[in-house]
Amino acid sequence: MISFYESNARGRIDSLIDEHSFEEILPSELKIQSPHLKKIDIVSSFNDGVIIGKAKIDKKPVLIASQEGKFMGGTVGEVHGAKILGLLKKAIKDKVSAVYFIIDTGGVRLHEANAGLIAISEIMRAIFEVRSHNIPVYAIVGSQNGCFGGMGIVAGCCNTIVMNEEGRLGLSGPEVIETVHGVEEFDSKDKPLVWRTLGGKHRFIMGLVEYIVSDTKEDFRKVAIKLVNLNRNAEINLDDMLKEHQKFVKDMKDFEKASDAKDIWEMKNIKNIDSIPLLDNDSFLELIKGN
Repeated sequence: MISFYESNARGRIDSLIDEHSFEEILPSELKIQSPHLKKIDIVSSFNDGVIIGKAKIDKKPVLIASQEGKFMGGTVGEVHGAKILGLLKKAIKDKVSAVYFIIDTGGVRLHEANAGLIAISEIMRAIFEVRSHNIPVYAIVGSQNGCFGGMGIVAGCCNTIVMNEEGRLGLSGPEVIETVHGVEEFDSKDKPLVWRTLGGKHRFIMGLVEYIVSDTKEDFRKVAIKLVNLNRNAEINLDDMLKEHQKFVKDMKDFEKASDAKDIWEMKNIKNIDSIPLLDNDSFLELIKGN
């Protein structure tokens, strides 16, 4: 079994799609690079940290974007964001079956802060437009940098989020929380705490993630195939949005005094909470189902 978490951007694309079906858009040899990084003596990447293209999943046409976390933490700058934005616009033109984001990012690239922030807002708006054409957008979070910052919001705009236990999802990263509120609020060096709070298992328990899978390319592909074959409305529904807001308000009230994910698990009457970090994916799902 090959680890999804330890793969690079191209490897993760290959793990989801039908074999040899990927056709890259704006490939590296075109050298579509950030115009800003050279000015501050930072060596740029030929693909600016994101690979985009068209492919097939279970013989259905899809578009796919995969961030490369090894380049500047997969952060979003002007070119990086424009590539994702263009892909979303192409989804409407080509009437594809779905769009997949393989997310591996710390958020906006601080070296291009304003351009990155604008790109995030444009991507969010484009996702809603794509969904208004009944084309689903799926977020895949299972990579080493996780999904933070503006891309954490982008993931929330998608129809579905898929994670493994090793993935992390949040608005602010552990180091940012510690810097702003202090180590007493969140110790970014406490790795069990970080994964317990931001990792796939807790996000699944909280209902933020629809699918959690083991860290294998095979399992991520199985879910990708399942998603592309779903026959459900991808458009944003006002009633569903209101339900999400109501759930958020209830969670804030119910878990206001919780200081750790374990406190929430206990409040939810989940049994054997100390075993959760040690359980494999199937055992974890069985435990949650039993509760």
